[in-house]
Amino acid sequence: MKQQLLHTRRKFFLRGAVGAVFSVFLLASCGGAQPRDGKIHIELLNYKPEAVKIFETLEQKFNESQDEIVLTIESPNEAMTILKTRFVREDPPDIIGIGGDINYSIFLDAGMLMDISDYAGLADIKDSYLETADLLEFVPAEGAYAAPFAANAAGVLYNKDIFDEHGWTIPRTWDEFIALCGQIQAAGIQPLFFGYRDTWTCLAPWNAIAVDLVPADICQQVNRGEATFTEAYRKVAERDLALLDYAQPDPFAYGYNDACTEFARGGAAMFVIGNYAIPQILSVNPDINIDSFVFPASNDPEQNVLNSGNDLQFSIIKDCEHKEAAYKVLDFLFADENVQLYLDDQNAVPCKKGNFTISHMLNGMKPYIDSGKTADYQDHYYPAGMGVDAMIQSFLINKDTDAFLTKFDTDWVRYNRDIIRKLKDYQARGGNS
Repeated sequence: MKQQLLHTRRKFFLRGAVGAVFSVFLLASCGGAQPRDGKIHIELLNYKPEAVKIFETLEQKFNESQDEIVLTIESPNEAMTILKTRFVREDPPDIIGIGGDINYSIFLDAGMLMDISDYAGLADIKDSYLETADLLEFVPAEGAYAAPFAANAAGVLYNKDIFDEHGWTIPRTWDEFIALCGQIQAAGIQPLFFGYRDTWTCLAPWNAIAVDLVPADICQQVNRGEATFTEAYRKVAERDLALLDYAQPDPFAYGYNDACTEFARGGAAMFVIGNYAIPQILSVNPDINIDSFVFPASNDPEQNVLNSGNDLQFSIIKDCEHKEAAYKVLDFLFADENVQLYLDDQNAVPCKKGNFTISHMLNGMKPYIDSGKTADYQDHYYPAGMGVDAMIQSFLINKDTDAFLTKFDTDWVRYNRDIIRKLKDYQARGGNS
């Protein structure tokens, strides 16, 4: 459900709207007018309404811990739309909790975020998630603008009881995965179940395959004119299409909820999805025995990485008048015990280094999480207007790989022309990409 919410949010925050309000934003100091109670008031706007209860707990805990700063955390629906409106009203918050996706890229590109490279807490965050934030820059920028807090993880969820009953082992290569699907099918069990009627679910297998087969910065390479998707994504497309041989009949007739329900009831041995689906699955069958593994899209096990992106990162609005107080809020949020509270509540993955407890249902992914062997979701770089989820759905229906890849390259240039132009200007000035 998290991914569904993410793609819904993207529709609201358009680059043109950001540009229109940016001139107004520059006139406003962060947090608006401060109450006259002698205290510093910090407001954090969080984009995850599903996390409202844990943020209410953290807000109360912070405010009970000291007397100088008052923290208010808002977790509205359609937070990006509300944030845009607040810029227009000259009433921006101090801190935003935002996903590591194109919305963040747009904020950064518009110059709305503070350089927090002097924030000491960044040293405690895993390099892989800091690098993920860096790759979200349209044009390379000096400094750091996000503190990654919690990540998600996507690959394959599997029914451990079914696997144990048949003695099936976890595949480490693409060939082993396809052979396993054949074994499951021969045993009269459905290997995979997809909810492709909901177009956003088409991105889950696509992302999990792509992180193994293409460089993490392939979108930036294309923008710089150093690569094409026709070449880079061909094997990704072919392997994504191959999964349909092990899907239920007509996967485009079923939605996300159908897929979660079928997997929860034991109707499929595996589900190619992220940890965000686990609460929905457990709501149908709280007794299901789930484990997970990294999708093995490569035939070289060393090339396989965990598909994991910054699900929640904190940024401070530029020109914030209370930078040190905002840093104290970040210190509190990044305290180990508070990170663990969030992980437990949201079934999330920590971006911070340390010995944190994660859900046992992610045991198969834990070595990759601990070592930082991760790569971001490719769709976090895709423009919302391009509709890549629908493009992938159409490709899987029509099965015309060449037409799909050609359209991908053509549409990419159309929807990213401004970014491509900015990159050319940057390089012309001697910038190093």
